[in-house]
Amino acid sequence: MSAVDSAMLDPKVSVAAAIAEIGSRKIVHVDMDAFYASVEQRDDASLRGRPVVVAWKGRRSVVCAASYEARRFGVRSAMPAVSAERLCPEAVFIPPDFVRYKAASQAVREIFQRHTDAIEPLSLDEAYLDVTQNKTGIPTATLVAKTIRQQICDELQLTASAGVAPNKFLAKIASDWRKPNGQFVIQPHEVQTFLLALPVGRIPGVGRVTEARMAKAGIKLVGDIYTMELTALEQEFGSYAQRLYELARGIDHNPVVSNRMRKQISAEDTFPDDISLAECEAHIRRLAEKVWNASKENAREAKTVVLKLKTKEFQSLTRCLTSRDPVPSFEVFLNIALALRERVDLSPKQLYRLVGIGLSNFRLEEGTPQDRSMAEAPLLIAEETS
Repeated sequence: MSAVDSAMLDPKVSVAAAIAEIGSRKIVHVDMDAFYASVEQRDDASLRGRPVVVAWKGRRSVVCAASYEARRFGVRSAMPAVSAERLCPEAVFIPPDFVRYKAASQAVREIFQRHTDAIEPLSLDEAYLDVTQNKTGIPTATLVAKTIRQQICDELQLTASAGVAPNKFLAKIASDWRKPNGQFVIQPHEVQTFLLALPVGRIPGVGRVTEARMAKAGIKLVGDIYTMELTALEQEFGSYAQRLYELARGIDHNPVVSNRMRKQISAEDTFPDDISLAECEAHIRRLAEKVWNASKENAREAKTVVLKLKTKEFQSLTRCLTSRDPVPSFEVFLNIALALRERVDLSPKQLYRLVGIGLSNFRLEEGTPQDRSMAEAPLLIAEETS
């Protein structure tokens, strides 16, 4: 029986022994620091050292990114812009410029490619790299990560933080450990000591609701999960229990997947003022074009078109159409998206605060590899999330 299997069956088996078996992998998670805001500060010297909030001003806008100067006041990504303005009245609000952010992201990607082709982007500002075998012959993953961060700083005048570990789960946690402009390494023999003292909220995927539920069950630290039998976890958390059981032991088999396929591609708009369903048409047309252009890079064809709406009263509605064959053209995609409004059976006087358009249910091209992480990879064309 392998060390990994033993650890799965017996919590008393050393985590380090299990990790040693899969510890030959060297994974780096690179996370750009306050990316959108940092690009703005780089390109405009007058913004440096000042609290910068990347967002449109207005009561319906949300924060896309906040500089570290703004974060000291409690400003965070995804909070309402009006809240950010209240927390930091001196903040400079900058409308997002995704064309420039994407260009900067591509420049970062080109630096990654000097070192490895095993790159899995998660968004414009973060990615996993498998540097078990690297192109430059640098002897350690720690030095690879340090070199990448230095090249980003020297060539792009931006900073990045990095985590180095035997797998993606641990590397993701590590990259956040010494932000901004820092690096943290979790060696295989350090996994047990590092993990068991962590609050459960540090586990990716454990949000506030799950964390509160765990607290009610007396689970506050990863070590609390580690001591529980799998059957007891299953009673509390159902199918998620197996994943928790593995992560508490530092076990994550998910590989770094280059050109990772997406479960869904979507875009959405929140309006400055509530509008009728008929008035949504112009927004649907613009969002559909945005989604269609993004889908060209996905190397697959979608069978499902999704229309998302949120009413003035915050009621969410979703309408979708799935066909036997993939959507053949932008014109067909747009016509389906517009037609889905007819399936909304609310009063014509009903007003809406948000509309979204999406493509999903993609058909893989013949010969395209598939892995378990693909079904966990939605792509929302929206704001920076870290």
